[in-house]
Amino acid sequence: MKVLAAMSGGVDSAVAAARAVEAGHEVVGVHLALSRMPGTLRTGSRGCCTIEDSMDAQRAATVIGIPYYVWDFSERFKLDVVDDFISEYSAGRTPNPCMRCNEKIKFAALLEKALALGFDAVCTGHYATIVEDADGRPELHRASAWAKDQSYVLGVLTEEQLRHTLFPLGDTPSKDLVRAEAAERGLSVAAKPDSYDICFIPDGDTRGWLADRVGAEPGEIVDRSGAVVGSHDGAHAYTVGQRRGLNLGVPAPDGRPRFVLEVKPRTNQLVVGPKAALAVAEIAGTRMSWAGPERSEGETFDCEVQIRAHADPVPATAVLMRGTEGTEWIVRPATPLDGVAPGQTAVVYDGTRVVGQFTIARTVSAVPVDA
Repeated sequence: MKVLAAMSGGVDSAVAAARAVEAGHEVVGVHLALSRMPGTLRTGSRGCCTIEDSMDAQRAATVIGIPYYVWDFSERFKLDVVDDFISEYSAGRTPNPCMRCNEKIKFAALLEKALALGFDAVCTGHYATIVEDADGRPELHRASAWAKDQSYVLGVLTEEQLRHTLFPLGDTPSKDLVRAEAAERGLSVAAKPDSYDICFIPDGDTRGWLADRVGAEPGEIVDRSGAVVGSHDGAHAYTVGQRRGLNLGVPAPDGRPRFVLEVKPRTNQLVVGPKAALAVAEIAGTRMSWAGPERSEGETFDCEVQIRAHADPVPATAVLMRGTEGTEWIVRPATPLDGVAPGQTAVVYDGTRVVGQFTIARTVSAVPVDA
């Protein structure tokens, strides 16, 4: 096939591109410029998508022996990822920008352009596997190494996108083997650290970054009954499950610590309560996609749900129900989930296979207000 290899400048995408060449594909490397002023801001393993990363990707492409280009996707990235991140926080939700980047940039804008230019597929260094079912339809499954599995952040992919996607690292047992292979291939990124911060906030100060763009308006901190127990300097700086940084003037009746249970942007309030109240018995959302066949409304099915990239999957039941804002995906875990915030992504699994995903719009606490 004619394959476009997305090369971030890291070791995974470089080895993935090399493996695609060895598999007999005609491969072209491309680095996505996602910021108009990326700089070389990374220190250690912070951030990604810098000028330094672009140069690392170019050197890897030269060693592999494939053509290499840089494509400017900065405008799409700002609109679909950065602006969405700001909007979600302004609405009191906790977004996952990596999910939006995969959905809107790497497997929408990039794949769309690749197909328009005559490529058959896009290749990335993600750890996940694609297998065909008995009817030849692609399925997205977890990687063989669960410690590195990235199927969660790929849960936004559709069946049609999976038809044009390659994950050459999906069956690799460990990241150490990938680094060793990179060294054997003479790739200078073999020992390069992984990136772990939000790429457009390379210094890691999300609170300060949001304050500059959203503003910081003081407001009330209330308990579950609505009584004012403190104040805050800006609701955007808090998320569900947070304990530190709360300015509480009224202690809890039992003297125990209180945690953020809800962010209410319309009233600019934070709702706090006991740690036990973070337990969630039900999650629901409407911003959904399917990585294969869709389920029918009213059909209840067993599944597992994962709410963070590195969280353990939890057995659950799921059902699609018609609501006031369209079809809603409702998931009830067998054991309560801890500290779930609206805006997070829930990925639903059937064993190792990704069924689909949705953005959590509301939660139901496992602990009644009067408990």
